[in-house]
Parts: sequence; C-alpha cells; structure tokens
Amino acid sequence: MSDQLSAGVSSAPATAPPGVPAPVARRRARPRRRGGSLAAPYLLLVLPVGLVCLALGYPMVRQFIMSFQEFGLAQQFGRPPEWVGFQNYSQVLGDPYFWVVTARSVVFCAFCALVTMGIGIAFALLLQKLSTVPRILLQVALVLAWAMPPLAALTVYTWLVEPRYGLVNWLLTSAGLESFRGYSWLAGSPWTFFLIAAITVIWTSVPLVTLSTYAALNQVDEAVLEAAELDGAAGWTRLRLVVLPIIQPVVLLLLMLEIIWDLKVFTQIKVLQAGAGNNRETNLLGTYVYETGIGGGDYGIASALATVMLVLVLVLTWRYMRTLMKQGDL
Repeated sequence: MSDQLSAGVSSAPATAPPGVPAPVARRRARPRRRGGSLAAPYLLLVLPVGLVCLALGYPMVRQFIMSFQEFGLAQQFGRPPEWVGFQNYSQVLGDPYFWVVTARSVVFCAFCALVTMGIGIAFALLLQKLSTVPRILLQVALVLAWAMPPLAALTVYTWLVEPRYGLVNWLLTSAGLESFRGYSWLAGSPWTFFLIAAITVIWTSVPLVTLSTYAALNQVDEAVLEAAELDGAAGWTRLRLVVLPIIQPVVLLLLMLEIIWDLKVFTQIKVLQAGAGNNRETNLLGTYVYETGIGGGDYGIASALATVMLVLVLVLTWRYMRTLMKQGDL
C-alpha cells in the first residue's frame, strides 16, 4: 500500500507554491539530420557542373591532346594521329607571323576594352543624372543594342561603309572631302578596317558595362556620399576617391570579361574580312586559329595555337582574378 502511495505521489505533477508560476514543460528537440542538409547543396551542383564539364571540359582536353599530335586531313579520313610532342608548339612560337597576329590582337583588345569601359562608366553616370523618362528610354535603347544579333549589326555597318552608296562616304564627300568618294573602309587600309571592327565590338559591349555599372552605383550608400561631400570631396574627386573604390569589384570583373571577349573576338572580324579581301593583314588570333584549323585542315597546329591563346588570356587576366579573389568576390 505504501509502495502504491509513493508511486502515485511520484507520478503526480508537482504543484508550485502560491504566487509562483508553474514551470513550463519543455519539448524534447528532435535531432537534426545534418548529413542530408550538408549534402543537399552538393547534390544540386552535380547536374550543372556535370553539364559544364561535358560541354567545355571534354573539348578542352581533346584540344590539349591534339596539340601534341599531327592531326590533319589524313587523320580525318581514318589514319591514326601521330604523336609529335612539342613540335607543334615550336612551329607556332617560331613563326614570325604568329607574333605579329598576337601583338595585333593584344593592341586591339586593349583599345576595345579600355574604350568600352570608359564609355560604359560614363553612360552609367549619365543614367544617374537623368530624369525617369529619359533614363528609361536610354536603358531600353541599350538593351535593344545589346540584344541585336551580331550578324544583323554587322550587316548595318557594312551598308554604312559601302564604298559607292554608303552613308559615311556620302556625309564625308558632302562636307567637301572628295578623297573619300568611293573609298573602301574595309579594303583600303588595315587601320580603317580595325577602326570599323573596333566600333562593332564596342557597340555590342557597352550596354552590359553600362547597365552593370549603373546597378553597382545604385548600391553605394548615400551616407558615404554625404560624408565625402561634407569633407570637401565633390565631383571628380568624389568619383575617383570614394565611388570607384566602392564599385571596384564590379569594374574589375567587367574589365576581365572584356579582355577575354575582345581577345578572342571572331564573328566581327570574320564577317568584315569578306569585304576586305586581305585576311593576312587583318587576322586576329580567333580568325588565325580558324583559318589554320578549319581552312587549312591542320588541326594539330590549330590546337597548339588555341592552347597558347588560352595561356595568353590567363596571363592577361590573372592580375584581375587575383584582386577579386583577395576581395572575396570569387
């Protein structure tokens, strides 16, 4: 009987003294399944990483292997490729024309990238100063210019610089410059060819730089700008010492992308070369690799050229990549 009483007493809930709140019963927390939550992000990355490796990794590995082989027209018809080691690279690096094309490509890339960044940042600053309606109209125009297919834009530029009926020659001759009557901007001189090519490349790149920089400018804290203005920094000084350092990661990323895109530009040069008729004087690395591989059928040399081009891109962009990595943005 005493055991039953003691059991009943022990099983009964404890009552709190008068004036003291009763303790709240705590629920036992369920153990979290940490294994599944930690593995979920990696499982979600499997498909996109696998697709990237399949679409880009295999061609890159195949290109690297072919750069050490003699792979020409005979190999396309079934003959096994012959391993030649670094012979393709020595032939490429020992060709003076390769260095001419490389220097030409680097100069063209630097000019286009710097001009694109300058115009894009200037347009982004202009967007901040405009009222709502002009700003929307300019943004729509930039998006349309960016969305225009390169071949369509190149067709328009080809019509503009057409020797006999082009708008550019008509305006120049109307202004009294008779030397431009019937002048061919594409075949007349490599300088004018690359001027037209640079305009087409810059035209397609400025919208991205403008819109991305404008988005970064809108993220700058107004309190920082007001503090800089109170300290006497206004106009160009505030832009150079306050605004640009804040948006530096975005600017560096855009500059790195512009260098990569402008160094391997192909479509604009290849289409404009159809009206120039002198590919040797207007080749850049992209068209040079295409002519060597697709045009000449020497895929071993073309693969070596493409690999050297890849190394050149990494060398030119490594400084900016290292800066972004230090800032924790990559």
